[in-house]
Amino acid sequence: MGALGINLPGLITQLVSFAILFALLSWLLYKPVLRVLDQRSSRIRESLETAERVRQEAAESQADMQRQLQEARTEGQQLIAQAREVADRFREDELAKARQEISAERSRAEANIRRERDAAIEELRREFAGLAISAAERVIHRSLDEPTHRELIERVLEESAQTGRN
Repeated sequence: MGALGINLPGLITQLVSFAILFALLSWLLYKPVLRVLDQRSSRIRESLETAERVRQEAAESQADMQRQLQEARTEGQQLIAQAREVADRFREDELAKARQEISAERSRAEANIRRERDAAIEELRREFAGLAISAAERVIHRSLDEPTHRELIERVLEESAQTGRN
């Protein structure tokens, strides 16, 4: 070994020193560094799992909100359709009532008009009968010549017209 330039006691000393240094570094530095790296790796893994879980929950929440939103839209459309239907029914009912009221009012008006017309005709008949009787009485009291007869009828008609105006 000497021919190769290797000093055996120096080599053994270096090997022992290396082994001690390796054991010391392994025990003081390597294991704590590995432990810190393992802890960090564990925290990163947990953070990634948490992030994935949160992402899935967010996706589920978003899907649930979309479903609820769609249900709300559907329900809103149904409510609008029901409201329109109720409004249409109400409008039709009100139109039917208005038509019935108009028809009833028309019937009442027609009945009133007929009654007033009949009353007016009856009153005219009574007045005409009175005029005829009055004219006959005056004709009988006077002579029956035609000019006197016409004059008498005209006078009675004028008198009745004047009393009708008053």
